[in-house]
Amino acid sequence: MVEQKTLMRVLDDLLQPHLFKDYCPNGLQVEGHSQIENIVSGVTASQQLIDAAIEQQADCILVHHGILWNGDSSVISGIKKNRIKALLDHDINLIAYHLPLDAHSGMGNNVQLAARLGIEVIGPMAGTGTPELGMVGLLTEPLSVEAFGLRVEHALGRPPQLINGGDHAIKKIAWCTGAAQGFIEQACHYGVDAYLSGEISEPTVHIARESGVHYVAAGHHATERYGVQALGDYLALTFDIKHQFIDVDNPV
Repeated sequence: MVEQKTLMRVLDDLLQPHLFKDYCPNGLQVEGHSQIENIVSGVTASQQLIDAAIEQQADCILVHHGILWNGDSSVISGIKKNRIKALLDHDINLIAYHLPLDAHSGMGNNVQLAARLGIEVIGPMAGTGTPELGMVGLLTEPLSVEAFGLRVEHALGRPPQLINGGDHAIKKIAWCTGAAQGFIEQACHYGVDAYLSGEISEPTVHIARESGVHYVAAGHHATERYGVQALGDYLALTFDIKHQFIDVDNPV
C-alpha cells in the first residue's frame, strides 16, 4: 500500500511533466482513495476501462489518455459525467500522463515500442517538441518494407498500413507513437529509409512517395500500449502493490 500523495510525487519526479507543453493536465485528474494498493492501467480512460477497473476493485487507474483535454467543454455532462461519476462513486484515482509518457527514456511509449520492433535507438528526432518526442534508430538488419510490416504485425498483433516509398530496404528508421504522422517531414531530414507512427493522414501518403521514405501506420492504440504497462509494473515493484494492464482494444 502507498499513499496517493507519495505515488504522485514519485510519478512527477520520474516523468517531469512541467517540462512539456501538453494538451491536457498531466498527473492526477480525479482524486480517489488516499491509499493505493491496486492499480489498473490502460491506454485510454474509457467507460469500458473504468468499468473493468471497478470489477477488479482497483483504487487507481493509470492511463496515457485521460478524460480532461484542453479545449473541451468545461461542462460535466454526457460521457464525461458518466466516467467521472463512476470514478467518484467507487473512490478511484485517475492518473494520466500524455506527452511525458511518450518521451520517457526508459518507460516511454517510443522506447518501449523500439524494444519490441528490434530497433536500436540512436537518439531523438529534432523538431518534434520540447523535449523531443520522435526518435531515430537502426534495425539490426535491413528488411524489405513487407518484411518489416510482418514484424510489426507479429509484435503488435495487427497488420500495419504500409505506404511504399521506393524499392529500398529499411535499415535507418524514425518513429513516434500515436498521432504523429505529421513528423514525417522532420524524419526525412535524417536520411531515414522509413518513418513509423500510429495514424495516417491523406497528405502523409504523398509526402512518403515523393520523399522516397516508406511510411508505416501501425495504429494509435497499438503503438501506445507499452509505456503505461512499463510504468505500472515499475510502480508495482517499487511499492509492492498490485498492477494489471487491461487492453480495451481499439482498431485505430
